[in-house]
Amino acid sequence: MSLQPGDALVAHNFGIQIDGVMVEFLQEVSSLTMDQDVIEYKQVSANGQPMVKKLPGARKAGECTVVRGATQSAVFTQWIRESIEGNMGSARKNASIIFMDYERRPVKRYNLSNAWCSKVEVSSAKAGDTSALTETITITFEELTLG
Repeated sequence: MSLQPGDALVAHNFGIQIDGVMVEFLQEVSSLTMDQDVIEYKQVSANGQPMVKKLPGARKAGECTVVRGATQSAVFTQWIRESIEGNMGSARKNASIIFMDYERRPVKRYNLSNAWCSKVEVSSAKAGDTSALTETITITFEELTLG
């Protein structure tokens, strides 16, 4: 059953592509942000009234946070390793966060240009605990585009 007109995407079916290859379905995506400066331009109109215009300024780099199971994709793990080791020539990759419909067909895509992993946090481990071990990864990118 695919999306019908007016249907919203469900928030549980998404994954990440790195350089065009789907490497992993994720547990969580949060804080997918990119900011843009706002230029305030003031002038006087032809009839002598003050006017204020707002214009788009320079875009700033962005970041997002993803959570994944700690034992999954070797490709994603290698990407994290390259970033942590500072191998920026191979760590900077184009990535996409892709949201899918009920039949796992891509519906919405957020493309991240020159993305790399800037932080890794492993969930707490406790003897006798039965919860899954996860990694929370902060991905830094230079540009966000909608696909």
